[in-house]
Amino acid sequence: MSNLVLYRKYRPQTFGEVVGQEHVVKTLVNSIAHNSISHAYLFSGPRGSGKTTIARLFAKAINCEKPATGNQQTVTSFEPCNKCSSCTEIMQSRSMDIIEIDAASNTGVDNVRELIEGIKFAPVKSKYKVFIIDECHQLSKSAANALLKTLEEPPAHAIFLLATTEAHKMIATITSRCQRFDFKKLQVPEIVKKLEYISKKEKIQFEPSALSLIALNSRGSFRDAESLLDECISFSGNIGTIKTESIKELLGIVEVGQVAQFVDYLVQKNTKDAITFIGTLVDSGVDLQEFTKTLVFYLRQSLLLKINPVYLNLQNSGFSRDEIDKMKAQTAGFSEVDIHKLIEMFIDAENRIKYATISQLPLELAVVNITYQQS
Repeated sequence: MSNLVLYRKYRPQTFGEVVGQEHVVKTLVNSIAHNSISHAYLFSGPRGSGKTTIARLFAKAINCEKPATGNQQTVTSFEPCNKCSSCTEIMQSRSMDIIEIDAASNTGVDNVRELIEGIKFAPVKSKYKVFIIDECHQLSKSAANALLKTLEEPPAHAIFLLATTEAHKMIATITSRCQRFDFKKLQVPEIVKKLEYISKKEKIQFEPSALSLIALNSRGSFRDAESLLDECISFSGNIGTIKTESIKELLGIVEVGQVAQFVDYLVQKNTKDAITFIGTLVDSGVDLQEFTKTLVFYLRQSLLLKINPVYLNLQNSGFSRDEIDKMKAQTAGFSEVDIHKLIEMFIDAENRIKYATISQLPLELAVVNITYQQS
């Protein structure tokens, strides 16, 4: 276990450990409790939100030889025991009855036909043979059509768990044959809570603002947050408390304060300092594309705050009270249309940075355009 990355080492092994997707867990637990398990499920949602993790948990729970059941149907009822041979084999990825397929690299019709042939055979030792197909929207049209009939009338022992980040690309006939669950984007406090748990287990001390910075830059993905945390732990060498400044330097993470300062220059129509600020970012090794992404995120939050003054709060935004107050002060002189134009310009700049010979030029041109338009 010591050589495992954090997102694998601390992957939830029971339904009770799942954070942020309680609506999915509750429905799946109830289906086990009432013995109303469907033959096909579609898990749709952002990357790193727990789709594959919950698929494996569900596969464990329905095949567990000694499931832990409670008197009431709660989230912790009908948990896999994690001790029987079935649970152990699934946890160690050596169960012959749990077949995981990455549709991104197995897109062809021949791959699906091979899978369909295997469906005909009964499970080796488990109650159900479970097929987990990740990124299933990447199946070719012929492969998806080959899967269609099997999804409609599968053998009683077969269960399909399809996971995708782009459900709109799935063909409607497959979607209609599945129970669909939409996974929500994780909130900053939920990610921070998990990071605190991991850092405590790893016996690593972080400044409170450091974990919030990691969570905010993970864009709602547990996996991204845990990967960032893993890198920070390696950097620390288990010596002392990891500082927020060290994380910014190590990962090139853009702090909200930096973005707020840049927006101040735009509000003040201060072209000179805004251009100088961009040059400072380049000299300090900040990824300008990442900075612009964070800037667009900040401006979007500002727009929503302008539309609804109570939209942002300390519980769900990841911003401090001072940062929210700062945002309100900055948007006071802008209309919704003004902020909308800023967002469009910086989205365009972000796309241009990728191919620009001089990486900062698209951002500098956007600054000139914005500040002189305001003048």
